[in-house]
Amino acid sequence: MVTEIVRYPVKSCRGEALASASVEPWGLAGDRRWMVVGADGEAVTARQHPRLLLVTPRREGQVLRLSRPGVPDIELPLPGGEAAGEALCPVSVWHHPVLAAEAAKRAHEWFSELLGRSVMFVYLDDPTRRRPDPVYSLPRDRVSFADGFPLLLTTTGSLAALNELIASGPHGEEGPLAMRRFRPNVVVGGTPPWAEDGWRLLRIGGVEFRVAKGCSRCVLTTIDPDTVVKGREPLVTLARYRHWDGGVWFGVNLIPEHAGRIRVGDAVEVLE
Repeated sequence: MVTEIVRYPVKSCRGEALASASVEPWGLAGDRRWMVVGADGEAVTARQHPRLLLVTPRREGQVLRLSRPGVPDIELPLPGGEAAGEALCPVSVWHHPVLAAEAAKRAHEWFSELLGRSVMFVYLDDPTRRRPDPVYSLPRDRVSFADGFPLLLTTTGSLAALNELIASGPHGEEGPLAMRRFRPNVVVGGTPPWAEDGWRLLRIGGVEFRVAKGCSRCVLTTIDPDTVVKGREPLVTLARYRHWDGGVWFGVNLIPEHAGRIRVGDAVEVLE
């Protein structure tokens, strides 16, 4: 059963918990459509700048509200009414190029002040421009500014098992870790630990999803999203117990087979 649904309006910033969400070909509606980029157009993420995790984005009608401690909120229009930005500029996610619309200058300044460097804030006005890794996807598949795939699914059973392993390890004082560390879109409860490793095709509510691959985890999971202090876990424990193909693994990447809607409480059926 689905226990949580979360979207992340801005890449590397905080998420919004939802009771239900529309599923589009490129992910949850409104998920990772905004992004901070450097002067070279490459994505700026919380891996290098953990302070991005202090930003709380909220969709309020046709407006994106951005909040962070100690400064006034700013509001940016979403495409539809007043355009979010007129100029298209080349940006990239993991060196994969895509065109995006520039946000208002005040948004560039707001994020530049936060990070202590000159950055721009951009919007993926046309999500059909970018496709996932062709090794794990079909030509028709598309993705937003997410790292690689439209959605990430994790399970409470696997988190509980991981936290038990952390507690018995050399950095047990860092646990237990909250699911927020892993930034999933969909959290599923009621399954055995690591059951998701064997899933290939799912139905959640009325929407079917292909499991593209397991999710290889990075240093972002070691950063406490409340304090932005970096630790050692969960990577130390994942490297000990969940290491293969050069990565450490937690959760699975999903690609929708069609559009639809999912809700907290939906049944999760493993079709393959």
